[in-house]
Amino acid sequence: MTALAETLPARPGAWARLKGGRALPLATVLGVLLVVWYLASFWLNAPAAVERLNRAGPDWTTQQFFEAVWKLDRPLLPTPDQVAADLWTNTIGRPVTSNRSLVYHAWVTMSSTLVGFVLGTLLGIGLAVGIVHVPTLDRSLMPWVIASQTVPILAIAPMIVVVLGNIGLTGVIPKSIISAYLSFFPVTIGMVKGLRSPDPLQLDLLRTYSAKGAQVFWKLRWPAAVPFLFPSLKIAISLALMGAIVGELPTGAQAGIGARLLAGSYFGQMIQLWSALVMAAILALLCVFAVTLTERAVIASRGGKG
Repeated sequence: MTALAETLPARPGAWARLKGGRALPLATVLGVLLVVWYLASFWLNAPAAVERLNRAGPDWTTQQFFEAVWKLDRPLLPTPDQVAADLWTNTIGRPVTSNRSLVYHAWVTMSSTLVGFVLGTLLGIGLAVGIVHVPTLDRSLMPWVIASQTVPILAIAPMIVVVLGNIGLTGVIPKSIISAYLSFFPVTIGMVKGLRSPDPLQLDLLRTYSAKGAQVFWKLRWPAAVPFLFPSLKIAISLALMGAIVGELPTGAQAGIGARLLAGSYFGQMIQLWSALVMAAILALLCVFAVTLTERAVIASRGGKG
């Protein structure tokens, strides 16, 4: 047993595993960002803090100055703890049905995001199948698919909202179409690459077996495209969320993350604005995580490592 133990490689320690994993690099970057954030908020909020203290009286201490800098009611740049406190109050501290709850606003945005994501995914897959199987579409449609992403979404969103509003389509539909417009592109590009990834020898082999076009698609092209699909979906769902938020801006919506951003901007509530931004980032992480779980389940069902 002793000789066997000597031949086995030594198990790396906890610090080595932490260093070799993702936790330590992520924690380091997060720590640096927090330090930079606090320093930036100190620098930007210091003039307002001095003005506030001078109005209260000429005699104030350094401790009072630091407390005033990081506890302003309307800071130019709120501190991370102010944003975290507002986020906690407006998520855990309020009923989810309240129009002041960030959970309520997040659900409004997510409903448009999910509908737009599904529409964009279906459109992207359909375009990719057409481009791969119809040479005319490859030559005529692919350049327009690429050119569609050169137009800023901020220029397109108001036009979509106004046009659809004039024909009676309001609410979720315009925002979903904007989300679909942003999300279909990575799915199209990824699926075109995936559907074309099979080796020519594999295609020739199926032809020697007199396989029909549908059989070639389902037995070879689609399985080969799945590894390309899920990375595209991770990008697509993030873009769909961004499209839903952008779609809420020109509509003057009363609910949604975009509405919270507008309200915070109009009334100078920077803490509210930043907490809405953090909530949007949390939603994006949850969406990507959900796609990752789906990817693992699909890979495991195909006999791979999930």
